[in-house]
Amino acid sequence: MQKQLIGRGLIAGALGGLLAFLFARIFAEPQIQQAIDYETGRDAAQEALDKAAGLAVEAGGADPFSRAVQANVGIGVALIFFGAAMGALFAVAYALYLGRAGRVRPRTLALLVAGGGFLGMYLVPFLKYPANPPAIGHEDTIQQRSSFYLLMVACSVLFLALTVWLGKRLQPRFGTWNATLIAGGVFIAATAVVMLILPSFGDLAANKQYHQGTETPAPLTDDNGRIVFPGFPADLLFNFRLYSIGAQLVLWATIGLVFAPMAERLLTGSRTQQAEAAEPVTVSG
Repeated sequence: MQKQLIGRGLIAGALGGLLAFLFARIFAEPQIQQAIDYETGRDAAQEALDKAAGLAVEAGGADPFSRAVQANVGIGVALIFFGAAMGALFAVAYALYLGRAGRVRPRTLALLVAGGGFLGMYLVPFLKYPANPPAIGHEDTIQQRSSFYLLMVACSVLFLALTVWLGKRLQPRFGTWNATLIAGGVFIAATAVVMLILPSFGDLAANKQYHQGTETPAPLTDDNGRIVFPGFPADLLFNFRLYSIGAQLVLWATIGLVFAPMAERLLTGSRTQQAEAAEPVTVSG
């Protein structure tokens, strides 16, 4: 049964990844291209300033893959495989809660688990460490940023699982509504504490080296303080982050909506077979 559920989760996740790619290709990819254009222009301006100051300029290396390949094949394959992986994790979580969630239909449980996956795996970590387009973030902070983000994801998923457990423990005493409110409040409080403890990316040591408290590029100035290249456009950053949320929402909504009927058919058919097998066989003479 678990293997069958995971197989269906893989299918739902791969389809979700495909739809998320189509959404990202239409809405997010133009934002990525604008960010790359900004980065190219800023690098050219910085190179001109370095040459004017008599500094050595390093030659930039060419990308091994063209933008067309990256925007289509690269992102598409990555999102489909990512979606399949999330679908498999979703199916494992679904199997764990199956039979332990009370009188919840298999279809409804699938939507609840998918909503929890979107919340715990993406939305809550996004509130602390939102997605950034190219040109934002120093190369020296990549490892630190990745580590802190994964830690935030782990804490979010752990707190979400503990919240479900706490809600079930409190339900007999406080009722479903009050238990849900209490457990939700505990989740918000615990998440807020972790967010306060973890540093923002702008506070990392590499950014202090550049005398700025943010990963977002500030205006580039010359020795006289004149702006020779603007800072990163705020509208572009907002749109990229908005479409990033949209792509993840498409992914998890597809996983839940596609998996739900498949799981219900599987579980209903399995119960029917068990019931038929348990019926006594009558032999007429």
